[in-house]
Amino acid sequence: QVQLVESGGGLVQAGGSLRLSCVASDRTFINYAIGWFRQAPGKEREFVAAVNWNGYTTRYADSVKGRFTISRDNAKRTAYLEMNRLNPEDTAVYTCAGDSSPIVNNLPSDYEFWGQGTQVTVSS
Repeated sequence: QVQLVESGGGLVQAGGSLRLSCVASDRTFINYAIGWFRQAPGKEREFVAAVNWNGYTTRYADSVKGRFTISRDNAKRTAYLEMNRLNPEDTAVYTCAGDSSPIVNNLPSDYEFWGQGTQVTVSS
């Protein structure tokens, strides 16, 4: 099974930016849509963004539209989440996940394998 490793999290001030990366362990990465989810303390995991296998179709949660951009580079087996104009409500553990469906899904139950997550903390 493909393994995913996230990086790029950290502490940033409100209004700042971060870019998260999700690197896959092998070339079958190209067969999967990739989604980003986040979970804040005491809250359920929520969908952030997803991209289909070739990068042409994307989907975003309303809360991040216009601020976050998801992309992928299949040659590098990597998906990215560019996050701009961050605010304290974006503080969470961000996790990427893979889905073999050709549809860009937004439910955690649709995703088949997950990374370990990276912490993003936005200070006010």
